[in-house]
Amino acid sequence: MPSLPERPSLAAPFVSTFAQASAGNPVEFSAPASDEYAPYYGRYVTRVPEGNFFSYLRQQASDVLEVFSALSEEQAGFAYAAGKWTVKEVLGHLSDTERVFAYRALSIGRGDPNPLPGMEQDEWMPAAEFNRRSLRDLVEEWLAVRAATITLAEGLPPGAALRRGIASEKPFSVRALLHVAPGHTNYHFEVLRERYFAAPDWPR
Repeated sequence: MPSLPERPSLAAPFVSTFAQASAGNPVEFSAPASDEYAPYYGRYVTRVPEGNFFSYLRQQASDVLEVFSALSEEQAGFAYAAGKWTVKEVLGHLSDTERVFAYRALSIGRGDPNPLPGMEQDEWMPAAEFNRRSLRDLVEEWLAVRAATITLAEGLPPGAALRRGIASEKPFSVRALLHVAPGHTNYHFEVLRERYFAAPDWPR
């Protein structure tokens, strides 16, 4: 896995999580059926490739690190239009969202029957102040969040991935919630490539 330059990585304690072989149940984590999530979330679930889900979580972590490691602070502060998020804000949003969906999976996976609230991403963003932080810090935070997602998913007992509950007033299975996380990352990476990295005024 590539490493960020200049100082020892705060993500170093999680490297073994990314490097080790998958320990979860890949059968239970096959692609969720369409009735395991609301139609809106299909844009995320369908962006997760078929195959071993746990291996993909690890591979995506390496891909994310490689892309963001190549960016400068100037590039990380870029937004392709007025009022749009900067690259740093996109990355911070990925951490926030993965935490939320992992918690939802945890709660439902543990059998909690209580409906879970939604998240208002546009209300959260100003309070987060991601632009005041370094890109390195934001990358290391995302890596820590992904390591936690992996250990949560692989540690679920048999049958837990198929449990269902309500989050943001929508029905979800645990495995659908956990598929949303990498699918949501892929969705935003497509946006980054198409609208940020390809923008005429992208810093070179």
